[in-house]
Amino acid sequence: MADLHPVFITSCASGADGAITSLTFDAETGALEVQHRYTEIENPFFLALSPDRKVLYATHVPGDFEADPGYVAAFAVGADGSLRKINEQLAHGTTTCYVDVDPSGQAVVVANYSSGSVGAYPVQEGGGLGEMESFVQHAGASMVNPDRQEGPHAHCAVISPSGSHMYASDLGLDQVLGYALDAASAQLTPLDQAYVRTIGGGGPRHFTYHPQGGYVYANNELANSVNVYAWDEAAGVLRERQVISTLPEGYGEESYTADVKITPDGRFLYCTNRGHDSIAIYGIGEDGCLEVVEIASSLGNFAQNLAISGDGRWLLCANMDGMGLGGANVVVFAVDGGSGKLRAVGEPLELVNPSCIMIG
Repeated sequence: MADLHPVFITSCASGADGAITSLTFDAETGALEVQHRYTEIENPFFLALSPDRKVLYATHVPGDFEADPGYVAAFAVGADGSLRKINEQLAHGTTTCYVDVDPSGQAVVVANYSSGSVGAYPVQEGGGLGEMESFVQHAGASMVNPDRQEGPHAHCAVISPSGSHMYASDLGLDQVLGYALDAASAQLTPLDQAYVRTIGGGGPRHFTYHPQGGYVYANNELANSVNVYAWDEAAGVLRERQVISTLPEGYGEESYTADVKITPDGRFLYCTNRGHDSIAIYGIGEDGCLEVVEIASSLGNFAQNLAISGDGRWLLCANMDGMGLGGANVVVFAVDGGSGKLRAVGEPLELVNPSCIMIG
């Protein structure tokens, strides 16, 4: 019998090309099958699922993705994976690029890249969003890379597994900023250690927690590397342990990291390279530090986003074609449980500008 799971994938595009595609994923064979395409949305970029998997949250920007106001929308998920919009709220920023929901399902957080801010919403009965209750405008600039770091650029807002913290990587500041989260009131409060610096000019982008706790990881978009931090959750303190490259030694062409994910057993970490069009694979040691296993082709252009199945057997990669070269697709890889290496399964699924994958 097929072991089917819902999957949702955004197509970050304007007009009729903008969509959220609902698919089924067969966890026995790795097969993806399109079921529905929700098109009443422009420039959807990032997704999050409620803990009960009944509500999907999506960032989207009607009009100009970089300049016009962004929103977070809530959708009821049907038994067949179809989406019904519940409501939406303003993100109070531009290039709205990240959304996450806390483990209790009481609060949703958002990050705005171009305007450099984060915020939190209360979740209403039925999964809809109340008006934003907490808003934080980041300030300052790194200016190590003046073309990209002229001001704050919050690129993610990621809630801890316990729901007590939220960390935001800010590419423009070269900082990972930490907040206490009160989910019941949707309030964000800067931690005593308000931020930790990344390498100068690194441009931190995404952030993830080790499933067994104790360590967190942030990839540097501009420097093509991953930062490893020891994490004292009780104190809300990060301490840098390692910075490791995502590219082969000697590679000098243009490339930028995008996403970072860890297998549920905590043994392997994966980071995408856009330009080199690859996935860097690392083994995670007992001390949380990383060792390169392999840098594998993403089998498409501009490797953007990753999703790992709950059993850790499968990794899905969205190649967004951010440089207009073709090769926009979603590739399913089987994960070797012993080595962490990837093996492509089936043919890549062609989609318009796939930017985020969410497995239900």
